[in-house]
Amino acid sequence: MKPAGNIIPQVSHNELQAMAYSDPLTGLGNRYRLRDKVRLLAAERAQDPAPFTICIANLDGFKPINDLFGAEAGDEILCQVAHRLKACIPDGATVTRHDGDEFAFVLPLIFERQGAERIGQMIRDVLSAPYDLGDRNVRLSASFGFAVYPFAGEEFEELLKSAETALYRSKRRGRGQITVYSREIAQEMKRATQLEQALRNAVIADAVDVHFQPIVRIHDGAVVGFEALARWMDPDIGSVSPAVFVPLAEERGFIDALSETLLRKAAEAALSWPRELFLSFNLSSAQLMDPGTTDTILSTLARVGLDPRRLELEITETAVMTSADTASRIIADLRNHGVRISLDDFGTGQSSLGRLRDFTFDKVKIDRAFISQITTDRASEHIVKAIIAMCDGLNLAVVAEGIEQKADADKLKQLGCGMGQGYYYGRPVDGTATLRYLHDHFREFMSIERSGNR
Repeated sequence: MKPAGNIIPQVSHNELQAMAYSDPLTGLGNRYRLRDKVRLLAAERAQDPAPFTICIANLDGFKPINDLFGAEAGDEILCQVAHRLKACIPDGATVTRHDGDEFAFVLPLIFERQGAERIGQMIRDVLSAPYDLGDRNVRLSASFGFAVYPFAGEEFEELLKSAETALYRSKRRGRGQITVYSREIAQEMKRATQLEQALRNAVIADAVDVHFQPIVRIHDGAVVGFEALARWMDPDIGSVSPAVFVPLAEERGFIDALSETLLRKAAEAALSWPRELFLSFNLSSAQLMDPGTTDTILSTLARVGLDPRRLELEITETAVMTSADTASRIIADLRNHGVRISLDDFGTGQSSLGRLRDFTFDKVKIDRAFISQITTDRASEHIVKAIIAMCDGLNLAVVAEGIEQKADADKLKQLGCGMGQGYYYGRPVDGTATLRYLHDHFREFMSIERSGNR
């Protein structure tokens, strides 16, 4: 008789199948379960193709929370999400979990766009309630992509791809968005892909340019530096706004290559300026999540020969919080090498004061939304006044963005704002025009030119 310890428990065929079709963390079905449910439903309705809907939902901002509180807390949130979804989906519906923070649904009784949007809103509200992690609560939002059979595809793979396209569009539009696939959306995504390829080619061909906008000392109008701004003119597409192509480069994963090219060009241009002028350059959220960012920036400056102390990097609060721990290390490393850090768009985030406490900055840029109304709206004036006073107490320099009229500049001068930027002082122009601007506005530059020509 064999010892009991050598007995190997037998697993039935049904148990093995259940394991193959289940997500081990949440107990929900997995991608294979979703596939089989969709194929079974499509087969049942093949003769009379009555519509049904599938949906993919993705949690917004899950990765930073997972990084901040740890994988165990992240798993707990995913289990709570699964519990809520099982409790709120309609009768006859199926919910599954794919990799990471992505969930999917089969909705047999949702036949058209409005019904999909309604159930998306309901699920979004359910998922937006706080999640209990014992000693703290966290909040999340979710984005949704819906695809209705057979209009968005008759085969599982095609239907799933349509839902993914809709989800991608939702993520591009921001947090908590709901998109139902349509041919128009497919065309929009196709254009985005074409634009992406053109931009990739432009980066390879070194065809994305840098323009410069002056930053001045408000009390006397003296130039103290320039902000580098990306510009792209495609021969076929025409002029493309940086508000379009910079986020696209972030989304499609080549912002590092674009940013490195732009920083190199900007630094090369700055070598022609008086040494006391600084170069201000924008960093993206993706770069603040990449531990290699510091080395990339410093090596680019070294190759060009620009002193790191002349560089000022602008980052937004949203970018900082995407991956707070990594961003904090990058900021500290760069500052240790003499690079200054500026908090951009101040006043528009959800907890800007907390960022000033948690991170070390050298400068704050007041968002143009306040500056544009500083002479007509008392609330805006008092907010700007308070920011200036607070930054003075924290020994932070201040730049007011979006100054377009003399009255705005006069009011800011009255309030004691140190620096300003906007069309009133100068529009962004290319490197050659920037040298002309310096020739006209920077006395020391003319003496440098004269000494250089001797």
